[in-house]
Amino acid sequence: MPQGDARRLPPRAYCADGVWPEALMTDHHGAKVAQALAVRLKAAIEARGWSVAELSRVSGVARYTIAKALAGEAWPDLLTIANLEKALGEDLWPGRDV
Repeated sequence: MPQGDARRLPPRAYCADGVWPEALMTDHHGAKVAQALAVRLKAAIEARGWSVAELSRVSGVARYTIAKALAGEAWPDLLTIANLEKALGEDLWPGRDV
C-alpha cells in the first residue's frame, strides 16, 4: 500500500479544512475517494426519499455500516459498495479522478 498504514485513521481524519464530507482534503487519495463516495451515497439516498434504514433493508448492508460510511468514520469495502450500488441502481465509486 503506497501510503503505509494510513488506513488506521478514518477517512474524515484527512480533512484539511472544513467539515466532512464537504471539507477540503489532504493529499490522501483513499480519503478523497471515501469522501466522494459519501457525497454520492447521501445524494442517492435523498433522491429516492429513502432513510438509511430503508437502504439497509433493500441492500442488506447494516445501517451502522452505511451511517459510518456517510460520516467518514469507516473505509467501506468493495462488497459493501457493490451491494449499495446494486440497491440504488447507480455507481457510487468515483474513479481515479478525485
